[in-house]
Amino acid sequence: MDRVKAAEVFVAIVERGSLSAAAEGLDMSRAMVTRYLAEMEDWSGARLLHRTTRRIGLTPAGEATLARCRQMLEIATQMAVPEGPEAETPRGLLRIACAQSLAQQVLGAAVTAYLRRYPQTAVDLVVDNRAVNLVEERIDLAVRITNDLDPNLIARPLGTCESVVVAAPSYLAAHGTPRRLEDLAVHNCLTYSYFGKSLWKFTDAKSGAPSDVPVGGNLSANESMALLAAAKEGAGIALQPVFAAAPLIASGQLVRLLPDYVPQVLGIHGIYSSRRQMPAALRAMLDFLVDWFRAHQGVV
Repeated sequence: MDRVKAAEVFVAIVERGSLSAAAEGLDMSRAMVTRYLAEMEDWSGARLLHRTTRRIGLTPAGEATLARCRQMLEIATQMAVPEGPEAETPRGLLRIACAQSLAQQVLGAAVTAYLRRYPQTAVDLVVDNRAVNLVEERIDLAVRITNDLDPNLIARPLGTCESVVVAAPSYLAAHGTPRRLEDLAVHNCLTYSYFGKSLWKFTDAKSGAPSDVPVGGNLSANESMALLAAAKEGAGIALQPVFAAAPLIASGQLVRLLPDYVPQVLGIHGIYSSRRQMPAALRAMLDFLVDWFRAHQGVV
């Protein structure tokens, strides 16, 4: 963890009088401020603040730590900082976290194009479906598909993810083809553990009227790629991102269902810990992904 940043956060908490005020002043999420404070107390081996509902105060250990933090920050500001175009050249390693399906079907190609444009950079893709802790796991950027972001997170919209309802010809031959949304209730629907596990949301393509349909089945998973593979084998009906299902639809291995209804569109977001002193490589990656998703709209 960056101890200079932790020192800056601790000083800001003391000077501004609260964690929320420090988060606002540093343009950082409150969750990140809390994490930095916890790490600072771990390093110090003592509680640094007395906290009440009205104010915060320094413990004796906090007084000593504050002095050391201010000294550290003074030394840091005296260090030479590169200036000019060289300082703005993207360089160095970025650790990017994302889900397996997004890594395989989207980010692999996007990151490759980024690395070609910025040859002095490198990327370490951390593929995991869970929500990672950016600070603890040294993640520079987490790319997530969701409409339910934690308001304490700092996020930049990158694009949108459209979905499609699909099934294999073998499943439809055995169980029939749903013609109306209500028909999904009597079919074996393969559900994603983190989204729409028991309710799929649609909009009527003609009227724009929203509809929620209860669904269920004998298979759920926390990775959409597993559900896609099961759907291809005839296990049931799946709600899948367009970017994942499109090649199988084109090859005839899957059939698109209910074309008169549009599944809920999800946002694609880049999550990071702070807007201040953002590395040029991270800023360039965010800008690049916004342009990339815009250029591939309708595919993702």
